[in-house]
Amino acid sequence: MTKPRAARPSLTRRHMLAGLGGTCLLAPEVGFAQAPGPAAKPVAEPQRQTLVAAPTKVRLRPSSPVDTEIWAFDGTANGSALRIKQGETLALKLENKTTAPLDLHWYGLRGEAERDGAASFTRPPIAPGETGEFRITPPDSGTLLYRPLRAGSSSEPAGRGLSGLVIVEEKEPLPVDLDLPVLVTDWLIGDDQALQPFVLQGNAGASAGRLGSWLTVNGRSPPQPISARPGARIRLRLANACNARIMRLRFDGGKATVIAVDSQPTESFAPVRSQLPFAPGARYDVILDLPIEVGAAVNISALIGGGLPLVRIVTAGQPQVPPAAAPALKLNPALPLGVRMQDALRPELVIEGGAKLTEDQKLDFSGLDLARPWRVNGGTGSFDGKPLFSVKRGTPIVMAIDNRTAFVQPFHVHGHSFRLLHPLDDGWENYFLDTVQIPERKKLHIAFIAENPGRWLISSTVLERFDLGLWSWFEVT
Repeated sequence: MTKPRAARPSLTRRHMLAGLGGTCLLAPEVGFAQAPGPAAKPVAEPQRQTLVAAPTKVRLRPSSPVDTEIWAFDGTANGSALRIKQGETLALKLENKTTAPLDLHWYGLRGEAERDGAASFTRPPIAPGETGEFRITPPDSGTLLYRPLRAGSSSEPAGRGLSGLVIVEEKEPLPVDLDLPVLVTDWLIGDDQALQPFVLQGNAGASAGRLGSWLTVNGRSPPQPISARPGARIRLRLANACNARIMRLRFDGGKATVIAVDSQPTESFAPVRSQLPFAPGARYDVILDLPIEVGAAVNISALIGGGLPLVRIVTAGQPQVPPAAAPALKLNPALPLGVRMQDALRPELVIEGGAKLTEDQKLDFSGLDLARPWRVNGGTGSFDGKPLFSVKRGTPIVMAIDNRTAFVQPFHVHGHSFRLLHPLDDGWENYFLDTVQIPERKKLHIAFIAENPGRWLISSTVLERFDLGLWSWFEVT
């Protein structure tokens, strides 16, 4: 098979339905001996942070007369963004004052499997009342999302509010007027403002995913108000920390340019119709150039119902000279320019289960096995079973993900970045991903180099489905 040709750096309707794919950079083939690098530099002292996960009360709805009891890091819903420089080590101490065992998975962190944070798979969880440490040294710059991930018990701690961002700053930061994290979460709360019960087993609707009744941005009621000078340039770091809500984002009033997807730099592009797909676990870095008029309004909205503004920016003050063309990030030289398709291992992951779709396009949960509503290759995720595949480091992988369900299925490949292939394997999208949406009753193919040793999950990012076994794993030796 000949080498696929790369796609244009733009999104079409087909791209938007399928999700986003990845740009490619050169990686060594199997057996390639890399030249020795420069002498090792002295190891810098790690940046030390402490997070306390504990119950707290917050006013999620501003019109509510009472607070909602949630779980939070340091008393702040969805925590505050942690920042480190590329190449630095973050030594994070986690004090668990909740009633659930906790571990944290880092979406976008490539490298060592034992630091992936999939509890009971790569390391034991931190028990209630105990303290543990995470030590990560991100090899790449970018926007990382962290949230609890432990098979069988991820939905509740995440749905109670435990999530956050780690911003790994480039060694040469982009010139922007504001670097703004935007962490989106939804909450299932009742009329009494209390979080509704967390139910998985025996509840067909809950097994499909917990959809909240209220949405927040950085732990606060939307829209988040921002005032900026006319002509200013803002870097948005967008991340979806919802348990199950799949949505689309729309940018109105300003010029939006995507510069990174799922923590990896990309060739800059403008979103088609000013919209982006936004599944749980997804992240985007977007440059937003504001109008030069005083009093102009710019909205970033979730396309839920008639549209829900998440961030509202109003220009005020003395106009500044609009910047030149949007800045671009340097592409990651550690990621592969190409995958030798003819040499690739071709595993298949088949997703089945969930409700059936009736002729009038309604979901039918009758006959659903509530104990095992989701299946991957005929079974459910098991740490004791055989891996989906086991390969030597450097092996090219072309994986088929066949969604035979009536639900869109967002899936995340741990520890690796991949490319989304065209339907005929004749090209790929110019974007790296670690999370992809597979439309209902569709099959997609992804390609990557299995370059990081260890055992890695490939898992649903809808946490209720993950807890019920919608995941598999592979091994790199």
